[in-house]
Parts: sequence; C-alpha cells; structure tokens
Amino acid sequence: MRRLRAIAAAIAVVGASAGIAAQVPKAAETFDAAWTIIKNTHFDTTMNGLNWEAVRDELRPRAAAAKTPAELRAIIRDMLGRLGLSHFALLPSGGDATADASAGSGDTSGDSGIELRLIQRDLVVTHVDADLAAQVHPGWRITQIGSAKVTDLLKGVPEADNERLQKVEAWRIAQTRLRGPAGSTVNVVFENAQGAPVTVSLQRRPETGSPVTVGNLPTMYVRVEREKKSTPSGGSVGVIGFNVWMTAVDPEFQRAMDEFRRTDGIIVDLRGNPGGLAAMLMGISGHFLNERVTLGTMKTRDSEFRFVANPRLVTANGDRVQPFAGPVAILVDSMTGSASECFAGGMQSLGRARIFGQTSMGQALPALFDRLPNGDVLIHAYGDFVTSTGMRLEGRGVIPDEPVPLEPADLLAGRDRTMDAALAWIDRSRSKKTPQHP
Repeated sequence: MRRLRAIAAAIAVVGASAGIAAQVPKAAETFDAAWTIIKNTHFDTTMNGLNWEAVRDELRPRAAAAKTPAELRAIIRDMLGRLGLSHFALLPSGGDATADASAGSGDTSGDSGIELRLIQRDLVVTHVDADLAAQVHPGWRITQIGSAKVTDLLKGVPEADNERLQKVEAWRIAQTRLRGPAGSTVNVVFENAQGAPVTVSLQRRPETGSPVTVGNLPTMYVRVEREKKSTPSGGSVGVIGFNVWMTAVDPEFQRAMDEFRRTDGIIVDLRGNPGGLAAMLMGISGHFLNERVTLGTMKTRDSEFRFVANPRLVTANGDRVQPFAGPVAILVDSMTGSASECFAGGMQSLGRARIFGQTSMGQALPALFDRLPNGDVLIHAYGDFVTSTGMRLEGRGVIPDEPVPLEPADLLAGRDRTMDAALAWIDRSRSKKTPQHP
C-alpha cells in the first residue's frame, strides 16, 4: 500500500520546501519570533531542561549576521535541535539552498513511484507502483539517486544513538532526491537480487487522492485503501490502510467498516503513516470500542485534553449497529509517526488491539504552525501525549506486541511477514471474545 507519497513535502520529519515565493530575510526579527513563539507555547516550562535564554544569547548574533536565507535557517534549526524533541522544524518559504539540486525549485509535486526504508545501512525498496513492477522490484538496494551515491548521502545519518531517528533521516534524505516537479525524471541505480547494477529512469508522476489543505502546509493528497484477506485457516479479515490522518479519511473508513463488519477480524495498516489530525483518533477508535474510554491525554502548558473514544453506533446509511467486537491488529513500522502512534499506542494500552511490525518513530507530539517574518513556517510542539496507562510515546515509539523484522529476503520473495503474523494471530483469536476496555 502507498503511504508516504503526498505528505513528503508537508510533514515535519521531511523538512521540504513549501513552495511560497521567497522574501528578503528579516534575520534578527525572524530569529526572535521563532525563539519567542517556542518560549511562550512549549508544554514544558523548563524547556526540557534547556537554558533557553542562553541559547538565544549564543545564537541571536549569528542569526542577525546571516548573509543568506539558508544560513539563517541553519541557525534556527540549530536552535530547534537543541530541544531534543520531535515536531520542531522549519518549512522554507522558497527554494532552500540546502535542498537537493534536482528539487531546487522547491517543487516536490512529483512522486517517483517507489517506497523505501533503511535496513541496516542500506536503502531498500519496499514497494513499487504497478506500472514499474517490470523495472524495479521490492528488496532491491538503491545505490545512487541522480548524481549522488547513497553511501555519500548516508554519511550525514548518525551511526549510533537513536536507530529510529536514523531510519527517519535516511528516508528524508532519499525522498528529497527522489521527489521533484511532476513530469520530470530522476535516474536511480539499483542493485538487484543477483547483486548486479540496474539503472532506471523514473518519471515523477502527479499525486493521486483527495486534495486537502491545512493551515500553512502544502496540499496533501489523502488515500484510503481496503481489501479482504484470508487467514491461514480460511477466515476472512478486512484490511484498511490510509496515508495520513485527515478528515477525508473518516467517510472512507466508515464505508470500509460497513463492508468488513461481519469479518473475523480487522487489520489497520499504519505502516508509513506519519500522522496528521490527532482529533480523528476519537472517531476512528469508536469503530472498535463501545464505551467512551480514554485512549490518551494531551498535556499542554496550561491544560489537559483527553482523547476519548466516540462509539460509532450507525452505518453510513444510518442503520443502527454496534462497534466491531472481533480481534483488531494494527501494523506499524519505522515511518509510523505522530497521530498514528497515538492511535496505535492508545489502542494497545486499552488492550483493544495487538501491534505488529517494527518500532514506530517515537515522534508523538502535537504541533502548531506559525508564519515567521521572513515567510518561513515554524512547526513547534505545544503538548505531550501519554496513553491511558501513562506511557509516553515521544522518544520511545510504539513497541509491537509481536515484533517482525523487515528483511530484504522477504521483500525479494514477495512476502509480507508483518501481515502474515497479524493474520495468523486473528486465526488464533477469532474464537475468543476481544475485551472492549481494560
């Protein structure tokens, strides 16, 4: 299933250009605005233990003396990085000098048709669009994108510390190179199953799906996919996947639930879904919970907000029903983030779903978007999220109940071991009554 395509230019972990006309930088004013916004909205008044005034005193002179927009952005990003938290980022107002030459115009509207993940220290293809299936195969290693060798690109990814952040940063670097104006091409060198190099010219295609615009973010394209699968013993399972948490997902998810209501189990595939509107958790979880139980709590500086399940008691046609009571599996991977983590972690804490796959991003903070004086958009976290059991997901991620490693050999063989593990579990569980609350 396609996941990360439309939001590669919009979600904080990407850091791509917003494609707005560049303005003459107002360096000191812009730095001061970013520093002050964070000081006034950060959910932790101790700034995560950081001396925020000292950071300003150190970096402001450098910001005021910045000669180029890219230099100013680097200083502000340095400031954001010192907080040591996710969802603090800067979306440039125009072409960023740090961006890849192939997308220097800031136009990231074109999708290459492949998805990838970092496995060990290799970029490996994990999904290929149908029209490319004769040219590229899952499991192939990517060795070069455009003029850049992958080994050189990955030198900027830290070797140690946080393995989850390594995977996110490697994905971001590769996507910066793979994306570009729709209709343009990018030459990619792969290593096939026999270890031989294969060069393919990938044409970037326009995004598909329902266009959605939120605040200062670029347009995103929402896609919801559903299919019915069989368990090893012949049971039926509904599989629902979507690429971002936006309101356009809700009616499609409702229709999928109406179709799969009598199946033996439901699988929600959140692999590659990096988040979106967290308030949607309450409606989506209501398809599986018959009481208004709390999935988790968002804690801001001044208040707390509980994400409470809203039981869904009618179909899309208005017929009375009960929420689905059978087994629910949720699939996650290294690019599952934010609202997806809050949903998966919340359902896991309630004992209402079993999690399969690889540990998620660990980037689960709600964020706001503010336009700075130079036109850039500051993304900044204003709250923290803990599940109903008090589990903090930031920096930890959602740890699967059944970890399933991502292996190139499985991709080459066309095996989806994460999906297979979830189907096998539903087989074991479908004769048992799934608890509706702890």
